[in-house]
Amino acid sequence: MGLLDFLFGKTKCPQCGAKGARTSAGRIRCPNPSCQYFDGSLGRGGVLRVAGMRVPRRSDYSPVRPLAIRYCNFQGFEKTFTADRESLRRKRNHIIARVAPTGERISLSRDRILNLAEVEQALPRAVEPPQPRPTARERRVLGFHKKYKGTSALYEKIRAKYPDW
Repeated sequence: MGLLDFLFGKTKCPQCGAKGARTSAGRIRCPNPSCQYFDGSLGRGGVLRVAGMRVPRRSDYSPVRPLAIRYCNFQGFEKTFTADRESLRRKRNHIIARVAPTGERISLSRDRILNLAEVEQALPRAVEPPQPRPTARERRVLGFHKKYKGTSALYEKIRAKYPDW
């Protein structure tokens, strides 16, 4: 804490212990999004950067179709995030979601999500490709003959297998 923080109302949050909490008119405002006293106007200068522009943070975001995600962080503490079902997407071993109360996107490791079955059920289904795709070797042969306008027995065989490629 700074030397004169007591004059400006900056203290540690009594609930979570986060630095930068403020008290005004008997009300506690905390910059920690997982705290019950969270206020989105605090922390990071009260702004978000979206596409290079400064946008005021919102602490009143509420999901249209909420989903509770139970998560165990690296310290072993269990947290519950309220996410929007429409914002869920999977990227490798992570689930990316837009969460309340800030509306920010967070990335959660699938290994640490405690209700993973429920979350994966809410994920949008991947669309199956309408037809099988050529392998890397087959694409190389198809590309070569397309470029040089040649033909071979292997090319004709692959072409018969993938007529629309």
